[in-house]
Amino acid sequence: MVTSMLSSCGSTTDWIKGRISKSTDEGEILGAPEVEMYLQELGKIAGGDPAAQAEIYADAHAAASLTPSPSTNLRLGLVLAIPGHPESNPAEAQRLLREVLSQTVLLTPAEISMATIHLNSVERQIVADAEVRRMRASTSRATQTQEQAVEQRLATVEAENRRLRRELEEAENKLEAITSIERAIREQE
Repeated sequence: MVTSMLSSCGSTTDWIKGRISKSTDEGEILGAPEVEMYLQELGKIAGGDPAAQAEIYADAHAAASLTPSPSTNLRLGLVLAIPGHPESNPAEAQRLLREVLSQTVLLTPAEISMATIHLNSVERQIVADAEVRRMRASTSRATQTQEQAVEQRLATVEAENRRLRRELEEAENKLEAITSIERAIREQE
């Protein structure tokens, strides 16, 4: 864990240095990371390499914890918004991205766009996840109802089979009795 934190601190300082070394152009904020930095990290997370995913999450989390700012919170929110990795957390990403978008004065237009795009995506994902849970619950209830109906029909069929077996046994006993009587009559003749 210490190694992870130290490596995260190194990456965090590189990320922060990249922010500070940027010049102020029209519409940019001093020290704001370029969009390519965000895209590069998001691409690595989406790429599926578990080690890279864990390192990027740890670095983003450490940066947001150690130097909370709209940019570091945006970075963490973006990391949490990407599905398919263990640290993905749409609800927390939604909270962070909403918080970041409430401080747009401190963000570049590109950061605002990224936050808005990913917030919309996360909100759709949350709605879709809720719908999936609702559909699964509905399907589960329907399946349970069908299983109960099948069990009830099976119990009815089994009861009918037992009744028919008893009637068959009684008929066989009567037939045997009749056969015995017929034999006795033949023997008497």
